[in-house]
Amino acid sequence: MARAIMIQGTGSNVGKSIIVAGLARAYTHRGLSVRPFKPQNMSNNAAVTSDGGEIGRAQALQARAAGVAPHTDMNPVLLKPQSNTGAQIVVQGQVRGVQEAGDFGKHKDALMPYVLESFTRLSEQCDLVIVEGAGSPAETNLRARDIANMGFAQAADVPVVLMGDIDRGGVIAQVVGTQAVLDDADNARIKAFAINKFRGDVRLFDKGRDDIRLHTGWPCLGVIPWFGDAHRLPAEDVADLPARSQSGGSGLKIVVPQLPRTSNFDDLDPLAAEPTVDLQIIARGTPLPADADVIMLIGSKATLADLAALRAEGWDVDIAAHIRRGGHVLGLCGGYQMLGQSISDPEGLEGTPGTAKGLGHLEVDTVLTPRKTLTISNGTHLASGADLNGYEIHMGQTTGPDCARPWLSLEGSPQGAGSADGKIKACYLHGIFSSDKFRKAWMSEFGAVSHIAHDQLVEATLDDLAAHLEQHLDLDMLLKLAEIPARVDA
Repeated sequence: MARAIMIQGTGSNVGKSIIVAGLARAYTHRGLSVRPFKPQNMSNNAAVTSDGGEIGRAQALQARAAGVAPHTDMNPVLLKPQSNTGAQIVVQGQVRGVQEAGDFGKHKDALMPYVLESFTRLSEQCDLVIVEGAGSPAETNLRARDIANMGFAQAADVPVVLMGDIDRGGVIAQVVGTQAVLDDADNARIKAFAINKFRGDVRLFDKGRDDIRLHTGWPCLGVIPWFGDAHRLPAEDVADLPARSQSGGSGLKIVVPQLPRTSNFDDLDPLAAEPTVDLQIIARGTPLPADADVIMLIGSKATLADLAALRAEGWDVDIAAHIRRGGHVLGLCGGYQMLGQSISDPEGLEGTPGTAKGLGHLEVDTVLTPRKTLTISNGTHLASGADLNGYEIHMGQTTGPDCARPWLSLEGSPQGAGSADGKIKACYLHGIFSSDKFRKAWMSEFGAVSHIAHDQLVEATLDDLAAHLEQHLDLDMLLKLAEIPARVDA
């Protein structure tokens, strides 16, 4: 059975996901067989796995860093928020229903057997499992039924390294305060700490590092400087979406309205990396720019709610004006559904059963159904013949006259829909812009030239991240702290 180590954070967005990805690449370079694992994740940025399920996008990136295919065991519990208080629950890759936050909190410990089952299977396949926590173990109000942080660490007998974020300030209190509120058993799980996102000369924090050691008794694995290329890697949190924006640039201007339940927003990453693309994420309260070349509507975890939010912002008027001016529109997944004539939810999958009027720019209609489509596909861009690959992850079927104008072919079958003038296109396929040949062909339709090889860029960034951690984190000590779990009790 593999050794295991768990990276927990003093809060959300301290950089745990990126650190685990970097560690996975670094230890893989050292010749170890590594697997990432996150017991419970909350994200609408999901990836389809080769075994026909879905996991958080961050775990898919971590799997890539380890040189292995993503698998549902790497993230056995995934929560996908679709309202302010409710979320779709995905267990070992498959949808198990929708629950309100209060109900989930009362019953989430019933999911621990699935978590431990997946962890055990992963542990039998490799030399090292690197576990990522969620949020912070200092949320003591959640400790009783916890499966994401110390609850998992105790059940699976895994040692913990605590990661603090100095960029947001107060990192000494973050780390020392975490120890102060944990009970003795949980504190005994923490073997060391590290500080992430330092800007400037790390020697300036020597006194702060020593103060933390004095107060906690924990050794420090390192103070990690800010990794400036992190934006090149897929983000997990929708809060990171504005960082993808390249507003103020020149070239092909693509604007993307930011909706409350935006999902799979890493579709934008390859475009954001292109120097000839001006990608702008438009926040609520701001009109869509009138000089856009393309308005792009991307994925949504709650299409009907996001459609209502789009209308509330007046963006439906902006889109209609953009089309009248001869502008182009591209809809991906939820954006595809919104562009049609209607969206029906007869079983109330997203709320009250009923039908909503779509934006009306494509002659298609969508019916939401319980069965979720989860596929990985290879295909072709019909206009250019360029190869592409991507994945589908959606609930609902879309049909109508404009489906007779597909613009993609997947595994030999037509995919997508288009308007008669060809300026409005949509499809269910995510990830298509990661395919260099397709992205080059698509951009050329607007007179823009592609300058990057996206996969190579991501691989090089992961290598740079691994080297960054090798330099600033004591990876030998971290590996020594990893242990073979003495037990896995379901």
